[in-house]
Amino acid sequence: MYPSRFRYEAPASLEEAISLLQEGNGQAKVLAGGQSLIPMLKLRFAAPEMLVDINNIPGLDHLVADPDGTIRIGALCRHEHIERSALIAEHQPTVAAAAPLIADPIVRTRGTFVGSVCHADPQGDWAACMIALDGSIVAEGPDGRRTIPVRDFVRGPFTNVLAPDEIAVEAVIPPPRGRAHGGYLKLERRIGDFATAAVAVAVDLDGRQVGRAGIGLVGVGGRTIDAREAAEALVGGPLNAEVIANAADLAAGAAQPRSDHRGSASYKRHIVRTFTARILSQIDRSLQEAA
Repeated sequence: MYPSRFRYEAPASLEEAISLLQEGNGQAKVLAGGQSLIPMLKLRFAAPEMLVDINNIPGLDHLVADPDGTIRIGALCRHEHIERSALIAEHQPTVAAAAPLIADPIVRTRGTFVGSVCHADPQGDWAACMIALDGSIVAEGPDGRRTIPVRDFVRGPFTNVLAPDEIAVEAVIPPPRGRAHGGYLKLERRIGDFATAAVAVAVDLDGRQVGRAGIGLVGVGGRTIDAREAAEALVGGPLNAEVIANAADLAAGAAQPRSDHRGSASYKRHIVRTFTARILSQIDRSLQEAA
């Protein structure tokens, strides 16, 4: 199918883009990578009256670290930039593990990190990583900027809290509380498919003590799931087999899967348990080898 007729605008500044969104009065969509929006337009699942293409706006393609270790990912930073980033490889193992598993190489070339989080797909990989890392989205609108924790950013399937005249300008990952460890595991039927289930884990360690932990689940509910109880069960002590098994059970309990063509609900819950335990066990082994 062809998209419905729409007006196309390519502003050269954020101020102009925000003004166009105000003019659109809720009937405008922001276009960054377009890897989710364009298919929705072609299928007529979305029919905005205006597309506001932000690709001509300078200063939105950054991937940088602040002096305190905070990582900032601009709205036009592509998946492939993250996949190839030495900064991410060195400082954010959870993001580094997820980057090569995002869709397929063609999508990673054009798709954007921030756009993926904003799309709020329950199958979205990056939102789970951001939840595990206590990340936030920075939005800019007529009244200035505001920072929204990703845990509060997604309202439901394909719905976020952005106002119609706001643009998500960057994602922010706070510095780790100690040494960052983590991973991302994803079960998919073939490359580029949606996840049958996936798990993002981030653990900050002071020596062998867990100072902070986060676990995000993909594909096992109507939205990205924050397995907070499982993560909190890791904090305050060292990793060991008992702690890992308990956290894995709690993560599986937080999942809300439904049976479908990708697998039964019980199978998906089993995958969550297995992947959580596998990531945490790999972290524990690496600590033992380094000791």
